Amino acid sequence: MQLNFTNKVPQTGLIVVPVAKDAEPKLPAGLEGAADDIKRAAKASDFTGKAGQTVSLAGPAAMEAVTIMLIGQGESAASDTTAMRKLGGKAAALAGKRFEEIAIAAPDGAAKEVAYGAAMRSYTFDKYRRRAEEGDLAKLRKITILTDEAGAEAGYGDLKALNEGVALARDLVSEPPNVLYPESYAAICRDELEGLGVEVEVLGEKAMEQLGMHMLLGVGLGSVRESQMVVMRWNGGKDGDKPLALIGKGVTFDTGGISLKPGANMDEMKMDMGGSAAVVGAMKAVAGRKAKCNVVGLVGLVENMPDGKAQRPGDIVTSMSGQTVEILNTDAEGRLVLGDVLTYAQERVKPKAMVDLATLTGAILIALANEHAGLFTEHDGLAEDLMAAAKDTGDSLWRMPLADAHREMIKSDVADMKNIGGRDGGSSSAAAFLSRFVEKDMPWAHLDIAGTAWLKKDTDMSPKGATGFGVQLLDAWVRQNEG
Repeated sequence: MQLNFTNKVPQTGLIVVPVAKDAEPKLPAGLEGAADDIKRAAKASDFTGKAGQTVSLAGPAAMEAVTIMLIGQGESAASDTTAMRKLGGKAAALAGKRFEEIAIAAPDGAAKEVAYGAAMRSYTFDKYRRRAEEGDLAKLRKITILTDEAGAEAGYGDLKALNEGVALARDLVSEPPNVLYPESYAAICRDELEGLGVEVEVLGEKAMEQLGMHMLLGVGLGSVRESQMVVMRWNGGKDGDKPLALIGKGVTFDTGGISLKPGANMDEMKMDMGGSAAVVGAMKAVAGRKAKCNVVGLVGLVENMPDGKAQRPGDIVTSMSGQTVEILNTDAEGRLVLGDVLTYAQERVKPKAMVDLATLTGAILIALANEHAGLFTEHDGLAEDLMAAAKDTGDSLWRMPLADAHREMIKSDVADMKNIGGRDGGSSSAAAFLSRFVEKDMPWAHLDIAGTAWLKKDTDMSPKGATGFGVQLLDAWVRQNEG
C-alpha cells in the first residue's frame, strides 16, 4: 500500500473530508470551487457531522474523476488519538472495493494518526485468491493524507513501523497450516527480523530435548513437523540492562490431538498461534522504530496432531522446571508449550518482567466475548502498566482472577499437577497452571487472547479475520520501559 502526505488535492479517486458536529466543512486547498455544491448536498442529506454520518457527491467539472465524501467526525477533537485513528480507518473502509485511490483531509495536528488508522484498516490478505470475481477484491492501492502539517511524514515513522508489525502478525495468523508450520514459521522470523538488527536463534527438537522441555515436545509428538522454539533478541537498551520478555504460544494447527476437536470449524485452528504472531509482530515494530530498550521475544512452535506416536490422556511428562504434569486432555496443549518457554526465559534470558500471550481457552470467550482479552497477574504494578497500554492502543484488556483456589483445581493425585482444572473457571485454572512455572518474585502477566485474535466482522481498525491483537499493546508496554 502506497501512503504519502501532501497538501495537493488529487485529480482522481475518493476525497474524504471529515466534518465536526454542527460545523462547516473545512475543505482542503483545491476544493474551494466545490464549496457550494458540498453545502447543498449536506443540507439535502440532513448531514450534521454526527459521528459515522456520510454524504457523497461528484467532484466539480474540473475534477470529474473525483468523488467527494463528507464523513461525520462527531465531537472528537484532533487531540483524541483513538478517535483520529478510527476516523482514518472509517475513511479507508469507505473506499472499499470501489476506489484505487483515497485522499483524506486530516484535521489539524492529526495527520499521522489518521494515516495510521487508514493503513491499519486497508489491510488485505488476498494472496491466494487467483480467480476472484470482479468486485470481490479491494481495489485500494494508494492513500494520500491531505495536510499542511510540517513534518507529518517524518512523524509517521514510528507508527509506520507499528503498522508493519501488526500487518506481519495478521499475515502469520492468516496463512494456511500447510504453509505455516513450525519450521517455515521459524524461517519467516529470520527473514523478517534479522535485517532489522534482531538476533534470531532457532532451537530444534534435539536442543529442546537436552534442555528437558518435554511438555512442549510432547505436544508435537503426533506431527511429522518438527517442533521449534525461536528466541529473538533486540538489544536497543543499555548493555547489562535486563530485558523485557515477550512470550507467545505458537500452535500452528490444533486438532486437539488424541482428544480430538469436533470437525466443525476446525479450520479456524490455524489461528491458534495468534499469541506468537503478536510477539513476532511486536519484535518487528520495536526493531523497526529502534526502541531504546532490551527486548527478547520467545515463541514455542508446535503442531498438535493425532498419530500413533501422539501424546495420550494419562501420560505424565516432566517439564524443563523439573515438575511433572499429568496429561488429562491433549487439547489443553498451549499451556504445556508456554510452561517450558516460561522456564527457559527465566533461566536463560533472566528478564526483569514477562508477558505471555496465547489463544489459550474457549472459556475466555464465554466470559469476555470478542471485546477484551483476559489479563491474569498477581503483580498489581504490571497490571496497571498493561491496562494503561491497553487504553492507549485499543487492544482492550479485562483483569481476571488468579488465586490459590485456582491452583488447587490443577492438583493431581499422581503428579505435581494436571493440565486441566475442570470446566468451571477454566481460564483462571489455565493461568494458575502457567503460574506454577513462574518464580515468586518475577513480575509476570498472562493474556488470554482467544476471543480477540480473530474476528468474524469488520471493525474501524481491522477487516474481519486476523486482528494482530497484542502487537500495539506490547509495543506500548515496551515504550513505558524505554530509557
